[in-house]
Amino acid sequence: MSDQIWKTKPPYQKPDEAFSKVLQGSCHCGQVKYWLSKDGPLASKYCHCGDCKVIHGAPFQWAAIFQKSDMAFESGAENLRFYNSSSKSLEHELPCKVSCSQCGTLIMDEGRNMVLLFPTLLKFQNETQKRNFEVQCHIFYPQRVVDLPDGKPKWTGLDGKSELVPET
Repeated sequence: MSDQIWKTKPPYQKPDEAFSKVLQGSCHCGQVKYWLSKDGPLASKYCHCGDCKVIHGAPFQWAAIFQKSDMAFESGAENLRFYNSSSKSLEHELPCKVSCSQCGTLIMDEGRNMVLLFPTLLKFQNETQKRNFEVQCHIFYPQRVVDLPDGKPKWTGLDGKSELVPET
């Protein structure tokens, strides 16, 4: 990567004394460890779009949205791998997927202003923390491969910017 300026900006900085370590997350092999300064996301969603299904190898992606400044890497930031699905390049070109270069665990999607974390990587300390990540809605639901009759709103595209889909 020719442009390494990303290392000096959130979320890639190490937590300092002003950063409140509330929730820890890590990849499968433990090489990448990070902290969140909040005990809950701005929003939590299931995404059923084609890219998420293929890249995650799963029927949908569970994403929790945070400000970049709410995250800091304790270790492993230097060993991250980036992938931009639009250009299909391995550059740190936003938006991009961020994963551990050792075990391949997807850590987050980094956008221009926010990060979409994957709650399955977090070490919840109690039931309240888990409940804070409860999913509010489904997006791109018509592209689903499994029905999820959970009573949550189901959108044809982005939530609030597309049509609602009736539960089957």
